[in-house]
Order: sequence, then C-alpha cells, then structure tokens
Amino acid sequence: MAGSEPLVSTSVLSDALVILGAAGIVIPLFARFRITPVIGFILVGLLVGPSGLGGFVSQIPWLGYVTISDIHRLEPFAEFGIIMLLFTVGLELSFGRLWDMRRQVFGLGALELIGCALLIGLGLLVLGNSAPTSLALGLALALSSTALVLRIVDPQRPVGKAALSMLLFEDIALIPIIFLLGAMGRGSESQTTGELVTVLTNGALVIIVLLVAGRFLFPRLFAQAARTKSPELFLAASLLVVIVASGATGAVGLSPIVGALIAGLLIAETEYHEEVEGMTKPFEGLALGVFLITVGMGLNLGFLFDNAGTILLATTAILVTKAVVTGVLLRMMGARRGTSAEAGILMASPSETTLIVLGAAISARLISAEAAQFWQIVTALGMTITPILAWLGRRLARRVDRGAKFEAMDGEEVRTVIIGFDRVGRLIADMLRRHDKPFVAIDLDSDRVIQGQNDGWPVVFGDATRDAMLDKLGIKQASAVVLTMDEPVLAQRLVKRLRSRFPGLPIIARARDARHAAVLYRAGATTAVPQTLESSLQLSEAVLVDVGVPMGPVIASIHEKRDEYRALIKEAGALAEKPRLRSSSLRGRGPTGDGDPGPEPAE
Repeated sequence: MAGSEPLVSTSVLSDALVILGAAGIVIPLFARFRITPVIGFILVGLLVGPSGLGGFVSQIPWLGYVTISDIHRLEPFAEFGIIMLLFTVGLELSFGRLWDMRRQVFGLGALELIGCALLIGLGLLVLGNSAPTSLALGLALALSSTALVLRIVDPQRPVGKAALSMLLFEDIALIPIIFLLGAMGRGSESQTTGELVTVLTNGALVIIVLLVAGRFLFPRLFAQAARTKSPELFLAASLLVVIVASGATGAVGLSPIVGALIAGLLIAETEYHEEVEGMTKPFEGLALGVFLITVGMGLNLGFLFDNAGTILLATTAILVTKAVVTGVLLRMMGARRGTSAEAGILMASPSETTLIVLGAAISARLISAEAAQFWQIVTALGMTITPILAWLGRRLARRVDRGAKFEAMDGEEVRTVIIGFDRVGRLIADMLRRHDKPFVAIDLDSDRVIQGQNDGWPVVFGDATRDAMLDKLGIKQASAVVLTMDEPVLAQRLVKRLRSRFPGLPIIARARDARHAAVLYRAGATTAVPQTLESSLQLSEAVLVDVGVPMGPVIASIHEKRDEYRALIKEAGALAEKPRLRSSSLRGRGPTGDGDPGPEPAE
C-alpha cells in the first residue's frame, strides 16, 4: 500500500505539469498568431487524453508524465472554472444592470432558447426519437457556450449585449431544465414531484439568505480585508465568498453556478468589485483552460472516425438551426442585419452546459450512453470551432453592412476625410462640425458605422486601404486626411501609400509615442501627434493653471513646448539613418518621462 502512494502523487504532479505547461505554451503561442487559446486548450486535451498520447501509456510508460490518463480527476477543477466564469459575469453586471436588461434577458433570451429547443427537438422527433428524448436533446443542444462566447465578443458591442442577454437566460434556465428532465425521467433515479418541490423550496430559501446576508456581510468582509493591506487575505476572502455561495446552492440541489453568479452580483454593488475582479481573473482563466482540456480529452477519435459523416451532418444541422433561429429573432426584435447575422452565427455552437444537461438526461434514462457519447462529440466539435464561427460572423456582418448608405462627393466639393471613427475620430468630427468644416469618415467596424449614422454623422463602411474606396470618398480633392486608428503598422503603410499617390495632400496621423511619430513623418505624414506627448502637455497645463499661472502664458508655453518636441520628432524622422543623433535627441528628453518612446513598428 505504501508503495502505491508515490505513484498517485507522481500522477497528480504530472497532471499539474501538463496543465501549467499547456497554459505556458498555448496562450502565448496562439496570442502570437492572434488566435483565441480556446482551440489550443481543446487540442491539448485531445493530444494528451486517452484518445491521443494517453492511450499509449501502457506501451510507453514515460508518457504518463506528459499525459492525463484520468479525465475524472480534472472534473472538479473544470467545474471551478465555470463557477469562476459566472462569478466574473456577475461582477460585470450588478443587479442594476441586470434589471435594466430584464427585457432582453427574459424576452429575447427566453424566445431564443425555446425556439431553438423546439425546432431541434422537432427534427429529432421526425427522425424517430421519442418525445421525451427529443425534448431532452433539444434543450441540451439549444444552449450556447457562456465560457467561450463571453471570452470572444466584447459585451459593450451590440452583438455582445445581445449574446450576453441570451447567455444569462440560459444560465438561469439550466436549473429548471435539469428539474424538468428529472421529472420526465424513467426509472428509479428520476426525481419525484415531492423531491422537486423540496429542492425548489430549499433553493429559494438559500438564494434569499445569500441576497440578504450578502448585502450586509460582503461590504464588511472586504472592508476588513482591505484594512489589513494584505493582497493574500483579500484574495482569500474573494475565493471564500465564491466557494461558500456556490457550495450553498449546490448543497440544496441547485447548480453551483447560480451561487457564483449571485455572489458576483452582490460584490458588484460594493466599491471593492474592481479589486476582486483583478484578483480572481487569473484563477478563472486557468480553471477555464482546465475545463477546455477536459472537453478535448472527452473526444473519442475512434468513435469520431467511425461516425464521421453522421457527426459532421448533425453538427452542421445544429449550427444552421441555431444560427437561423437566433438571427431571425434578433431581426424581428429590431436589431440591424449585421448584428443579427453575427450574433446568430456566434451563438450557434453547443455549450459546456450541454454536457451537464446530457449527463442529467442519462441519469434520468432519457437517452442511452451511446447516444450521449455521439452528442458529446458533436458538442465538443461545435465548441472547438466557436472561434472560427465568431470570425465568420464578423466577416458576414461586414458584407451585410456594405449596403450602408453612402454619400458620394459632388463635383469639386472639398472636405476632410477621417479614417477611423473611434472616440478620437468622433472628437475630431465634432470639432470640424463646430467650425463648419465639411468632412466624411470611414471605418471598417460596422458597429461604429451604424452607430455613427444613427447619431447623424457622415460615416460610411469601407476599407481605407483600397484605392477605389478612397476615390469614392473624394480623396483627390480632400482638404486633408486624418488617420485615427491605433494600429502602428497599418497607419505607417497607409501614410506611405497616400503620400506616394498625393504628394501635396495634408496627412495628419495619430501616433502611439514619439518614435512611432518619427516613423510616420518618415513615411510622409504632414503632422504626427503622439498620444503620450499630448497627455503630458495637458497634464502640464492643468498643473500650471492650478498653481496660479495666468491662462495666457500657460497656453503660449504649451504651444512653444509642443513645437519644440515636434521639431525634435521631425528631426528624428529625418535622421533615421543616424541612430546616435536620434538617441541624443529623444532618449531621456521624452515628455512621458520613460526615456525610450517604445519600439519602432516593423515595415
């Protein structure tokens, strides 16, 4: 017995080595190629799992140190990842925001889940499945991945807001779905009506206790932890709240994610929510990576190859059905075409909660183990391609929105062309409008374009790197071109192209720092404005005014200092082949105080 202990210990340590090694390799590697690490973690799970290298441990014993043979040993960590994800969702929401979203959550979210479940269930019923089985599979496959979608889409975009509302309803509906499957179950493992009522009653009591106690205890708990000025104690308090809340709801038969979501909502109402979010974020990311590894490990390659055609057909049918239902519902509720198309495709794949519902359906004897394995592989395959679906959705949204209204330039009308309509582009447009200077803006982000048009701005959708698009904007007779995008390499190339085509065109470009501004001057910019320089000058102006210097001399000195640094930056751009002179001109004299303005963008 004593001889077996080192083996268990080594196995646990090797699992930890595989997980941490995967995180250390996958995240930076996929970030290098601008690919979400979601795919990487799933592929790692497939590689190190029983269907991959883990299946050869008996022939090659040393593979046991770099593979994971027991998927069940990782399940608690994977569940913790989902709990932490819902906790961070609660932190970002707060009860006030959730109340503001109630129509989207309980209107759009409910319609999306019910519509997808009924359509999928109807299709399975037509294929010969029983009504309970069809309903169970329809509800399971109608769910979308909270863990993946919220990591891919920006919740501030219209697509992100729509996805968040639907995902929130699905997370809330997970509990009654599991109850419903238990009530429909065939066999001794199914829940009776009395047990269902007991769980609902106990669950309601626990939620009420959490809401009341959290309102009074959480602010005091975190205030006490903050007084100690100990990051370790603050982190311990944060994790304690998550574990206690999720454990309380899990103990009475509810899903632990409900307690985690409530804990996050309660902490979001306190002044400590930003610190808590920053402290717990690394745990959520790593635990979520473990969950994705377990998804990859659950893929049975032998079963997949034997049933490849059927699995691909089923996966395609599920994706198309959910995309169409979600897109049509969004369109019917007033969303623009691009948002409807992108959100529909983004929400098309099944979810990590699909696996939970499938497990409940097996326990209730509504589906067989073999059928569950088939749909688990469909789910894992759909989750794997979720990032690809997100990319396709964005591309489709751009194509759909290419029909946005475009106002061509008439005759010899002269106006400024603004390339990029983010917050900087909007500010420039506002100043031009105040001085009655005509302008037109162009952006490749369809959300910005639609929002700008709704606000009355002359902004169009298009790719400014295409000469034909610039010609439609009237670039030949433009009074100036303003580049506001925060993409150094793209800005440099666009400046160079514009200068080669239009030697006399004034080109004003936004630069990240002094060195980037020097590169833009060398590429042909008329004026390059470093963000770091302007923020430093504004801060200097505020300091001088607050210490009593009259506004007139302050403005004059700020203009003088700006001209001085602009001359230095232009000199640096002109003397690019003499790094010693450039270094003496800029290094150590930069207005940001950091000495080195940063790396020079590559050609």
